[in-house]
Amino acid sequence: MELSTRYNPAEIEERWYAHWEHRGYFRSTPDERKPFTIVIPPPNVTGVLHMGHMLNNTIQDILIRKARLDGKNACWVPGTDHASIATEAKVVRWLREEKKLRKADITREQFMEYAYQWKEKYGGIILNQLRKLGASCDWERTAFTMDSGYYRDVIRVFVDLYQKGKLYRGLRMVNWDPEAKTVLSNEEVLYNEENAQLFHIRYLLEDSDSEGITIATQRPETIFADVAVAVNPKDARYKNIVGKKVLIPLINRAIPVIADDYVDIEFGTGALKITPAHDPNDYEVGLRHQLEVIDTISDDGKINELCAYQPIIGLDRFEARKRMKPALEESGHLVKIEDYKTNIGRSERTNAVVEPKLSLQWFVRMSSLGEPALKAVLDEEVKFYPPSFQNLYRTWMENLRDWCVSRQLWWGQRIPAWYLASEAPSRETHVFVAETVDAALEIARQQTGNNQLQASDLRQDDDVLDTWASSWLWPISVFDGFAKPDGEIRYYYPTSVLVTGWDIIFFWVARMIMAGYEYKGQKPFEAVYFTGMVRDKLRRKMSKSLGNSPDALKLLEDFGADGVRYGLMSSAAAGGDILFDEKLCENGRNFCNKLWNALRLVKGWRVVENPESEEVARKNALAVSWLRNKFNAVLADVDNNFQQFRLSEALLTLYGFIWDDFCSWYLEMIKPGFEQPVDRDTYEATLDVFSQMMVALHPFMPFITEELWHQLRNRKEGDDCMKHGYPKSSSADISLIQKVETVKDIISKIRDIRNQNQVKPRDPLVVQARLSDSANALFEEAGLREMVLKMAVLSEFALTEEEPANAQSFVTGTEKYYVVLSKQIDVAAECAKVKQELEHQRGFVRSVEAKLSNERFVGSAPPQVVENERKKLADGQARIKILEESAVKLGCG
Repeated sequence: MELSTRYNPAEIEERWYAHWEHRGYFRSTPDERKPFTIVIPPPNVTGVLHMGHMLNNTIQDILIRKARLDGKNACWVPGTDHASIATEAKVVRWLREEKKLRKADITREQFMEYAYQWKEKYGGIILNQLRKLGASCDWERTAFTMDSGYYRDVIRVFVDLYQKGKLYRGLRMVNWDPEAKTVLSNEEVLYNEENAQLFHIRYLLEDSDSEGITIATQRPETIFADVAVAVNPKDARYKNIVGKKVLIPLINRAIPVIADDYVDIEFGTGALKITPAHDPNDYEVGLRHQLEVIDTISDDGKINELCAYQPIIGLDRFEARKRMKPALEESGHLVKIEDYKTNIGRSERTNAVVEPKLSLQWFVRMSSLGEPALKAVLDEEVKFYPPSFQNLYRTWMENLRDWCVSRQLWWGQRIPAWYLASEAPSRETHVFVAETVDAALEIARQQTGNNQLQASDLRQDDDVLDTWASSWLWPISVFDGFAKPDGEIRYYYPTSVLVTGWDIIFFWVARMIMAGYEYKGQKPFEAVYFTGMVRDKLRRKMSKSLGNSPDALKLLEDFGADGVRYGLMSSAAAGGDILFDEKLCENGRNFCNKLWNALRLVKGWRVVENPESEEVARKNALAVSWLRNKFNAVLADVDNNFQQFRLSEALLTLYGFIWDDFCSWYLEMIKPGFEQPVDRDTYEATLDVFSQMMVALHPFMPFITEELWHQLRNRKEGDDCMKHGYPKSSSADISLIQKVETVKDIISKIRDIRNQNQVKPRDPLVVQARLSDSANALFEEAGLREMVLKMAVLSEFALTEEEPANAQSFVTGTEKYYVVLSKQIDVAAECAKVKQELEHQRGFVRSVEAKLSNERFVGSAPPQVVENERKKLADGQARIKILEESAVKLGCG
């Protein structure tokens, strides 16, 4: 079949993905093989494919395909996260816009029905999009964090932690999102420096018209929740008014002046308004001084009736702030307003300014859970790649705070806690925690002594659990590890590697490690590979607002999946930010075309049984031997890179070998003349190495490698690239590799001189090498001389003791070569080149001498490394001697 002139990824990708799925290659069931398991970081069920997803899932697919090729039982579990806040917001908007319904107008049960309808219609799109990328997940294992079994696991863990005393309900200062109307964990609050104003407000002493104290606040609308003014006990300015009372402006409510070491004498006026309901630090001060709590801001961010200042009741907090300025000016309490910059916390989900709020919530005690999780990473039982992320992990784990796991939403796992319907929710209410209402009723009867209680007498907690309180169980629950502890979980757990962004090292990675030790007594994964952030070429984070985030599906359409995968991975060192440029994908597409053209070239050759001459036989045999040895050296490099998760380096090593060594050099070495045939042995060897290269490259670029694998030879049914064994490296003849590298350098330099002197490419040249033992040894290697003659287009390539006339020279290794030209040599130009090369070689020798004079290096480096450096020094010194002789002969000044 005649091959098309260009590679067409669209048709080929669809065909091969369908073939792999039909053959069941992605499916995994436990057997006698060693498992290699990856669980996908579940994208939000609301998500669509973006650059971060493509990078993360490309890396996972590379690792899982490599494991299959290594003969392991590769299992990649896909799935989605229910993403409580994000999904509920989309469902609420969908109900409003398409169903003309408000959440407040329907019951919880109705809302959940609608939410599942939305999920079935719109959710999970991203998983189908991952197929276009080539993701070889076991789709039959697709999990969802709201699946019935998963839901049951989350509830079971909540009850278990409560019974162990590791989970409690308490009144705490939390981060409140007034837009989503839910609490946020500390990690869900993003802080950025923003412009703000500092209001300096005068509080008059009770029974005084002039004496008072000035405080500075960014939030004047909260002064009506003040319960004290605090000063430092060492501050001499205020020692006479401690214990007295001041009046809150506009409402004249008296509050005490107290002394507390928390107050910074140097900051602002040295006097601090204490508002326990709206500031976490003030709350702690309030606890120490037994101050009351007045909460003047409602859940929706509006000022409530506890404010006691009528003009701003019912207003949004920011509108109320605007109204405070004229009111304070008019009353004479506003001293000044000062512009300044400060860190403002905003909700990761809604971007609303977070409101510190005192709230009754559910918390997990983190101290005991955190200890084994920290030890596991520091002891490298769980290995981090790159290891530098251990420091970030340790910093967070050594400063753990209890985890608030309740959220004021409907979409999610409902908290399995019940209260007496007759009692108002409060801190003192009876709480019955159980997996079912029947179990809760039994506990309620025991605790209250009332055996007449019915299920209808109980009221379940309205809140749901934090999304992360379900996803921290992901590596266990996707294998049904709670319900069937002796089932598949024993084969697949712990998983092999987790691939994730470093930005959720606290949200998810740390908590999964905690859950692993708490519920399985062991780590959830052997290693964690942290990806960097995908940024644009200007190092900006990709975002819709900046317009710098490319359409992922459009990239796949324009460049093909293999092109995009290459583009991402060619700049994706572990942990480092990826500076993405579409040109990288273009490079990937060009690589595909290069491979395709190499296939067309090889398959277009006419094959005969025997070579046309002994010279061709020697040249081709040498080329094949060099290629195989070089490939072995490359495979050793690639294997080492895979072991260290240096996937970008592994890809670029293969790319360099295929593009340069195979396509640019080897194919030219063996390419027959116009309308000439190639011998059978060389042809078959070429197909063998070409095929093995496709297997080696397959994890990175699966579609084109599968296509070329089948185009190169007629394969038996089921003999597919993705199931073939990964090529194993054997010992490489380094001496042979180096000799051919020397020949390549000779050929390149002859071509450079040809171009500089405008000699036509097909006009034969005469080249002579200065006679020496090493030059003679090079010439004696079978095939090397023939290779130079052919590829450099020479009529003569011989050894000489005399420097020929009208010759331009060059140095390769420690040998000097002369290219004979039919014109006078430009001596000045030759001198300039010799001087430049001398300067370079002297600098090289100085650097090697410095290394060898370092006793620490010589004493600690492996002997072979030291010996290699000594050889470099000797070779460099030999090159300097040759160049100095050339300078003398040319008469260079």
